[in-house]
Amino acid sequence: MTTNRELYLHQRPQGIPTGEDIRLREVPAPRPDDGEVLLRNLYLSLDPAQRDWMSDKVSYMPPIAIGEAIRSTTLGEVVSSRHPDYQPGDFALGLAANTWADYSCTAGDLLTKVDQEKAFPLHYHLSIFSGAMGLTPYFGMLELGQPKPGETALISAAAGAVGSIAGQIAKIQGCRVIGLTGSDEKGRWLTDELGFDGYINYRAEADLDSAIATICPEGVDIFFDNVGGEILDAALMNLAKYARVVFCGAISSYNTSGPVPGPFNYWQVLARSATVRGLLTTNYVDRFPAALEDLRRWLDEGRLKFAEDVVVGLESTVDAYRRLFTGANRGKLLVRLTDNDSY
Repeated sequence: MTTNRELYLHQRPQGIPTGEDIRLREVPAPRPDDGEVLLRNLYLSLDPAQRDWMSDKVSYMPPIAIGEAIRSTTLGEVVSSRHPDYQPGDFALGLAANTWADYSCTAGDLLTKVDQEKAFPLHYHLSIFSGAMGLTPYFGMLELGQPKPGETALISAAAGAVGSIAGQIAKIQGCRVIGLTGSDEKGRWLTDELGFDGYINYRAEADLDSAIATICPEGVDIFFDNVGGEILDAALMNLAKYARVVFCGAISSYNTSGPVPGPFNYWQVLARSATVRGLLTTNYVDRFPAALEDLRRWLDEGRLKFAEDVVVGLESTVDAYRRLFTGANRGKLLVRLTDNDSY
């Protein structure tokens, strides 16, 4: 019988997850029941949201249970199928429906069939064409941010998978874009490679409020937030009238074990007649095809660029995942489980 290596939640993390929290085990490979598909995973997606799922708290998805394999979006090849739409050799994407494992068995209705494209590698469907990297900033910026030419957009975690795309989409819409990031190296990548108009290395600033005010003297029209905490508070102090705050994530608080304080400067939302809206990409599923067409076109035109940070091997996953919370990665973080890097 084929064995399956999988990473499972051994205990609730108290901070950044470690190898004690997430452990590797071997179990029998699953067999699909009626309506299910068995995938050999080729790539795993590493996303900040998974840290939230590891906590025992109410969220938009149920917590991962102790002893349960870590839930993930993966890209895989169909090994066997008991679903009429999938045949062995097909490729499929499971949006938060699969696991950090060599094999995942999933209801076929929760998968999306992926065709190999001549223009783009297969793994682009787990990065720029995925919900986590491409579609999230697309709908967050266009639907909630509602950018207008000449406005100023401020992006937190701007060198990350979501922030880097959100900023470029704002540029495509004619905005002036400023990125918040944790190093000058990443800041130069934003301005020199991605076309951002400026950046702030928040780690080098004793007074982040003033630093934002200096580079955004007319205020911030759109704040696309992936971080929360002190960065959110500093941005709130610099909102322009009728600003839009897009609440995409709060990675600064994902590893805290106690209650998370709310923003101290939330009263600026009232003072500036601003709006704050939470972003869930799944609210826009029916519009995914049109969004993907826009992303493909912008890539073809050279108006959209992105970075992938790919590590190899299931055993490397936990160490790679920790990099999300230390700022050591740039762009979309993936784990490749196959020796074939042509996918």
